[in-house]
Amino acid sequence: MKIKSLFLFILPAVFFLASGRIYAAEASDSEQLQSVTISDAYIELHTGPGSGYPIFYVEERGKKIKIIKRKTDWFKVTTDSKKTGWVNREQLERTLTDAGVKKTFKDILIDDYLKSRLEFGIAGGLFESEQSFTLRVGYKMTPNITFELAYTKIAGRFSSSTLYQGNFHLLLYPDDRLTPFMYIGYGKFENVPATSLVSAKNSNLDMGNAGIGIKFYLSDRFYFRADASTYVVLVGDNRSDEYSHYNAGFSFFF
Repeated sequence: MKIKSLFLFILPAVFFLASGRIYAAEASDSEQLQSVTISDAYIELHTGPGSGYPIFYVEERGKKIKIIKRKTDWFKVTTDSKKTGWVNREQLERTLTDAGVKKTFKDILIDDYLKSRLEFGIAGGLFESEQSFTLRVGYKMTPNITFELAYTKIAGRFSSSTLYQGNFHLLLYPDDRLTPFMYIGYGKFENVPATSLVSAKNSNLDMGNAGIGIKFYLSDRFYFRADASTYVVLVGDNRSDEYSHYNAGFSFFF
């Protein structure tokens, strides 16, 4: 068996084993608000997201607050005594997580991402030796698993190809700014030969694919992504063709 085929068959097994383990560990926490502990002498709650709004409540050191949402550099929180107000980022960064470490702005950016559901992206790359362009749209099903639809156009010298894919992505460390991921999927491979090749025929074939990559979050709504994948196209008569695809691009989410 070729190395690419071996990769394509092994990765799905790793994917599902890992996703089951991670989902079981995190499913109970995914719907909960994140809780932090006040480490300053006190924290001030404003009536709105800005310093011009009056302070209406002060919570003391050692008390817990829960983060509801973010608006620019202000965060809506609720206290154990059911007081709900807005805290600025500077004070919130001096709170402690459940692990006893300071809450950082980087973590807050990732928190925003973990609460987002839809993401869109573009990428350019190489499909074998030919240039490719990809459009993506994804929906996050859990903090670790995203379902993605992708459209790839390949402009070849002797033919043009189009890939239509549906992929399941597994983020291994979704709360880190730089995180690896893996994915598996199924789709269609359409190939249209150049008009100069009079004897060639158009083809519309099934294909499977698997890949690995990394994501790096640049801001609270934007990340860089690079990945490498292997495609196995089912030609027929127990025959298949294999292709490699390398691409990089940017995505945004909300």
